[in-house]
Amino acid sequence: MSDTNKVFSARTARFEQGKLERKRVPRVSHASWKFSMRRHDPLEMLIASGKSRLPELLPLRYGRMSHSPFTYMRGAAAIMASDVAGGPMTGIGMQACGDCHLGNFGAFASPERRVLFDINDFDETLPASWEFDLKRLAVSFVLLARQQGYDGSNSTAVARAMLAAYRKHLHAYAGMAPLEVWYAIIDSEVLIRTAPDEATRMRRIEFEMKARRRTADNLVSKLLAQNGGQLEFKAQPPTIIRLKRDSRLARSFRKVLERYPATLPEDRRHLLSRYRLVDVALKVVGVGSVGTRCGVALYVSDGGERLVLQVKEASASVLEPFAGKGLHKHQGQRVVTGQRLMQCASDIFLGWASDDDGHQYYVRQLRDMKTSVPYHLLKGDVLHNFADMCGWALARAHAKSGDSARLAGYIGTTVKFDRAIAAFSTAYADQCEKDFDVFTRAIKSGRLPVEREAA
Repeated sequence: MSDTNKVFSARTARFEQGKLERKRVPRVSHASWKFSMRRHDPLEMLIASGKSRLPELLPLRYGRMSHSPFTYMRGAAAIMASDVAGGPMTGIGMQACGDCHLGNFGAFASPERRVLFDINDFDETLPASWEFDLKRLAVSFVLLARQQGYDGSNSTAVARAMLAAYRKHLHAYAGMAPLEVWYAIIDSEVLIRTAPDEATRMRRIEFEMKARRRTADNLVSKLLAQNGGQLEFKAQPPTIIRLKRDSRLARSFRKVLERYPATLPEDRRHLLSRYRLVDVALKVVGVGSVGTRCGVALYVSDGGERLVLQVKEASASVLEPFAGKGLHKHQGQRVVTGQRLMQCASDIFLGWASDDDGHQYYVRQLRDMKTSVPYHLLKGDVLHNFADMCGWALARAHAKSGDSARLAGYIGTTVKFDRAIAAFSTAYADQCEKDFDVFTRAIKSGRLPVEREAA
């Protein structure tokens, strides 16, 4: 048998193995969500997750979650992970994102300055079964579509657009060699070339141009100010909070930044050494991350050029109770490794370290052409096209790190699988709306403190 035939035979065997999984876990079984699958009280889980966070930021976290069922879901990754684990699970594994909602997809720069589209948040990443990612992404599209005024059938149709793209591209990647999948990227050139119509093509050109304008150099004027001839971060509470130099958190960030270069490749370490650390500040980011120890660090070169890094606390993944601890004891290393396994290309300054108190962190550039589509623009064809792009990106990430042939065999080529996951996403979106009502009542009763930002 030739080498080519052996490869084909091995892929066919894995594909057939995936098809056999349907007997143990029928695809239609994924369609249902029942309250009896729930293992834990969501409000208690939410409160418990805040115990390791900075207590003064918890009201802001709850405030950001309180806008809608969609924003509530963004902050409730641990709750959904527990709920998905209570349902049917195939155990077909890969590197999972762990918090795979539509807000965690967008554009960013590759080291070669190409504008890539991919997953961009990996705080919860862990080797795990595909269900955690795909079901969370589908639910996020249903909830956003409802927030945008879509009725039941149309909101489900958006999720199905994402699922169809995931299925189609996963099958394509399953037929590629591992090295081909590793090299595969979704960049602005590919997106523009594959646009389904002229209006979409023009939007994607505009999106690329917007991403290229969002460099760190364009960001610094908004973040920095001169103070006695020294550059420092502007206080912009509650988003950016200045720290006293001798405060515990400032010392923590500086210690991490002192240690983290040891985890960089030698060439990147040399590049970073050409900048000196000037200032650090606390920066509040996202929804689910609010309350974690997250900072920004300003570096300046001898020529006055500036570099802004983000220092972000890494805690145990929300998937850990259901998927195990993974290979890495250091949570920052877990995040960095997961990101490198899933993304097309990762930030050149990505690394990790711990402070003296045992808090674990990872470090990356704050922004390098990082761009997302504003939620209010995700309507009509824009929303459906974005759903297609996210399904494509997730398929590539899963294929890069997992057994795509086995998973492709399981999901098949027809819409049967799409229908099942879409049905789940509708039922679970209903549950999120009920949970949101419980959450808002807890705020009104004073059980959960809340701080809402000015519009």
